[in-house]
Amino acid sequence: MTRTRTILFWAVAAALLIGHVIVAWHSLVVWRFWEDEAFNLTVPRNLLAGLGYSSDGALSGSTITPFDPRISTGPVVLLPVALLLATGIDPVIAARLIPLAYWVLLLAGLAVIGHRIAGRWAALLAVAVPLAFTAGAGVSPIQGPADLLGEIPAAALLVWALIALPRRAWLAGLLVGLAIQAKLIVLLALPAFAVALWVLSDGTGWARIRDLLRRAWLPLVLVAVPTLLFELVALASLGFSGFVEHLRNLVNFVRSGGQGDAATSVFQKLGALADSWSLPGVIAAVGAVIAIGLAAAGVVLRWRSATPAERIVIAYALAAFVGALAFVGWWATASRLPLWVRHPAPGVFAFFPIIAAVAVWAVVRMPRGRAIRIVGVAAVSALALVVAAGGVLHVAAQFAPRTLITLEEQRTGVAPLAAWVEDNDVEWLAADPWGAAVAPIVLTGAHVGLFDAVAMQDAPRLTGLACTTETLADSGYFRICAAP
Repeated sequence: MTRTRTILFWAVAAALLIGHVIVAWHSLVVWRFWEDEAFNLTVPRNLLAGLGYSSDGALSGSTITPFDPRISTGPVVLLPVALLLATGIDPVIAARLIPLAYWVLLLAGLAVIGHRIAGRWAALLAVAVPLAFTAGAGVSPIQGPADLLGEIPAAALLVWALIALPRRAWLAGLLVGLAIQAKLIVLLALPAFAVALWVLSDGTGWARIRDLLRRAWLPLVLVAVPTLLFELVALASLGFSGFVEHLRNLVNFVRSGGQGDAATSVFQKLGALADSWSLPGVIAAVGAVIAIGLAAAGVVLRWRSATPAERIVIAYALAAFVGALAFVGWWATASRLPLWVRHPAPGVFAFFPIIAAVAVWAVVRMPRGRAIRIVGVAAVSALALVVAAGGVLHVAAQFAPRTLITLEEQRTGVAPLAAWVEDNDVEWLAADPWGAAVAPIVLTGAHVGLFDAVAMQDAPRLTGLACTTETLADSGYFRICAAP
């Protein structure tokens, strides 16, 4: 029986690995290079060109913009991309290899923490959850794990911070600080780590609070270090007045989420989240209820009599509950934010798999031979089936006919435009409008601006529409039009 279970485990593990490889490969070389990736890529490209840590400012006046607050993907992602770009490899592949490396780091971390919680099957379930989740819907997606975005790197660093927390809280603090510099919204994860530290603290009453403060002060300082260093660099680069303006713009961006008023409701947000699991939303919701119910039951049943090892699991469970609630709750209640599941994605990738692993732990800790254990085993089996089905459908979707052009088709469409840009020594192109025109401009090697910016009034425009002025270059997919 043990041998059969071992064979089954490795068969499932191999299938899971193949599924992740398929999704990762398509994300790296098949999916189109889209506008947010392209805009982020302007930072490492400008850095290598001697323009400092600057974007092309397409959303900030269409001029070179140092420390652009509209670039919410941080230096923990973009600086390694710059290092890869310096080797001379293809810019898109260089841009995507770094997030993909973080994806591997995320999966490895989930395997470690899942195994620590409840053994190898919990590790498999934790690693399977991200395969079932897709944030690819909508106009601001995460197409796949290689997208040049900060959400997945931030989630990976959060998971490893939780792994380090019980024995090396200082390292956990530093990793959370780095996660914030991958995606600023990760500040929402701080209450989750505070709760975990409280659970891991010794004593009761004031003695526990004193121990919590003793454990927490150094991690809290180290959380701030990466951001402090980054802002000191900004201060040195911008000067005092420029730095004050930078902080003012950053605060405004954080408060608004970079969006207008989308007038969305909590129920719309939760519906969008439920529909982002490669499954019918109702089935995904059922899986979530099972995972949360089992994990919560396990925490309640073992709270008073927990062993030291179980207390670590409870700390992970409560951190995951608080973290997931913080990300989803913030997004769901912010009516100004659109129905983009990408916004709470760091919390989904980091905390949802841990809740699933804790659900397995809860069943393992149930008394043997009782009806409640039978119900628990059935429930966790149903959860595993839901996650597995979501993963299979996500992998199958990689081979479905595409409504958007692929990266290869995009390159083909850009090639003659890039030749025209080089032949005419064009420095800036205006995207008309913001969206599908942005990535082709970056792929031509030109700086990207926005067509309605004052600075772009005399710049040629790249569009997928018909030119209303002279057509300067045309590839079929895209064309460059003379300025009006």
